[in-house]
Amino acid sequence: MPPPSDIVKVAIEWPGANAQLIEFDQVLFTAHAPSRGDIKNGTILRLAISPVTARQLLERIQSHGIDARLEALKELAKLSADPTFATEFINMEGLATLARLVESGTQYDFGEMLAFTLTAFLELMDHGIVSWDLISVSFIKQIAGYVNQPMVDVSILQRSLAILESMVLNSHSLYQRVAQETPVAQLIAHLQVSNQEIQTYAIALINALFLKTPEDRRQVHTHTKPTHWNRPVKAEMAHQLYVLQVLTFNLLEEHMMTKMDPNDQTQRDIIFELRRIAFDGDNDPSGTEKRKAIYTKDYKMLGFTNPVNPAMDFTQTPPGMLALDNMLYLAKVHQDTYIRIVLENCSREDKHECPFGRSAIELTRMLCDILQVGELPNEGCNDFHPMFFTHEHAWEEFFCVCIQLLNKTWKEMRATAEDFNKVMTVVREQITRALAMKPPSLEQLRVKLRSLSYSEILRLRQSERMSQDDFQSPPIIELRERIQPEILELIKQQRLNRLCEGSCFRKLGNRRRQEKFWFCRLSLNHKVLHYGDLDESPQGEVPFELLTDKIPVSDIKAVLTGKDCPHMKEKSALKQNKEVLELAFSVLYDPDEALNFVAPSKYEYCIWTDGLSALLGKELGSDLTRSDLDTLMSMEMKLRLLDLENIAIPEAPPPVPKEPSTYNFTYNYG
Repeated sequence: MPPPSDIVKVAIEWPGANAQLIEFDQVLFTAHAPSRGDIKNGTILRLAISPVTARQLLERIQSHGIDARLEALKELAKLSADPTFATEFINMEGLATLARLVESGTQYDFGEMLAFTLTAFLELMDHGIVSWDLISVSFIKQIAGYVNQPMVDVSILQRSLAILESMVLNSHSLYQRVAQETPVAQLIAHLQVSNQEIQTYAIALINALFLKTPEDRRQVHTHTKPTHWNRPVKAEMAHQLYVLQVLTFNLLEEHMMTKMDPNDQTQRDIIFELRRIAFDGDNDPSGTEKRKAIYTKDYKMLGFTNPVNPAMDFTQTPPGMLALDNMLYLAKVHQDTYIRIVLENCSREDKHECPFGRSAIELTRMLCDILQVGELPNEGCNDFHPMFFTHEHAWEEFFCVCIQLLNKTWKEMRATAEDFNKVMTVVREQITRALAMKPPSLEQLRVKLRSLSYSEILRLRQSERMSQDDFQSPPIIELRERIQPEILELIKQQRLNRLCEGSCFRKLGNRRRQEKFWFCRLSLNHKVLHYGDLDESPQGEVPFELLTDKIPVSDIKAVLTGKDCPHMKEKSALKQNKEVLELAFSVLYDPDEALNFVAPSKYEYCIWTDGLSALLGKELGSDLTRSDLDTLMSMEMKLRLLDLENIAIPEAPPPVPKEPSTYNFTYNYG
């Protein structure tokens, strides 16, 4: 017997508890609230938090019972993420109560109670209802004390680092106090622990302090201990390391953009020191006419463009004085290598000598360009190089490795002065290919570069050129045209399969990115988009049951990208970031409704925009599709033409021969 039509099954959700499925009598409901309309099966009812709940919770937190207070704080930590509850709780002076509990110290130190208190405090402050400038000095000292403690609970340390980071990013006055109370050396010590989340929060705080520190004092933040990041690094950790790497290299910008003053005797003495180390052991800078002539000859052998006045070689920016810094480091720290490079080139024929001075200057300029010295970090980027964290003078050592590579490549190419730019092009390719392999140490970089000899670069170029060449003969063009629809259908199916697996997205505007996520995936029949919030980044697929919201594909009106997206039209420094704009897209499913995305990477952006286009019956136009199409077409063409390898394919079919004058060559089998 079917159930009465007035009885429907609905899910009831309320803060701090799992949803429950109950039977609901619409007759009783509409009798009390006739304007609500019919409630359908499967409806989810969310119960709001009342001011009474906030008031009762605050009273329990202020109670003397330890157990009651702990349970109340645990509940508060969950509810604080809700903006409505947060507003009510803060209006009742709840935030001030939490601050006083933290400031009280002694009996409140450490343990679960403090961890829940700090979690709730941070969640409440993240709503932006109260200014961070209202935080007291005693509160800052207490939080900084947890960070400076040699032995402290991991959960407390994690939340304390996050609170200090928010203080620094949101208030200039608080930055000064946090910088005073939290020594960078102590933060660096936290990088040596095995807990990657603590490392991530510590680097995030270092980066925040770095950004707020006046430029003339930033050098102090770069003295990090050498660290090897051999184990897998999570996305947020990789991003923070990337930011630290960018900020560290940006310290080079001042010298990179500073021209040498030919009249500055201190700077001229550095050039003299380069000559002295290379050619003699005396330290006598006295200048007679005879000595000046000798110096000019030496400076020519050192490879300066202006041997009479080599200071003029350092007047172009970039690389400016940074090139001279690199040369001096090589000469003093790796003296044997420096002398060998200089003397080796002096003994070559004039036309084959590699000019050390000019090479060092151009190499410095190239490295600045490759590593984008002076550029601001991009939101969402995580392209860091582990080897730059393994040495206190990573930049200088990187230069020393690369100048030896340049000298080696010059010899392999048997280059002359006219080939200088060709050599630099090859060296740039060698360096970028090696960096793309992400060597974990500078020594591993040397190994990678040794394997990328000039002959290997030529081989790689030839191989890549062959794989990318489009044969232009009509038969090949016709074959490509026949194959292309099959390849495009294969790519389309791959995109839809990836949408069925789903992806995790970060909530825009949340600084603590690793704590705010939502997930979206396509149903297996390609008819519904399921999505919902998550407490943490998932390790695999998220079951459909956990994704409470959905959009029928048939309701999707359009897919917008970049500046056209509704969430990119709001005025926000973060949302105006070029990197974020390139990863943004929106699904319009109602004239006033949109589901807004910011992809975690360019790859995921292409996958989702392609997949959504496929669902709507539109062409796949992403860069990834073009790349995949080229790769798969090339592979398929090679497979089909294997039997024709090394056989020239004619541009046109061979002509039909004339008819023979007689057919006497035929044989009669009758």
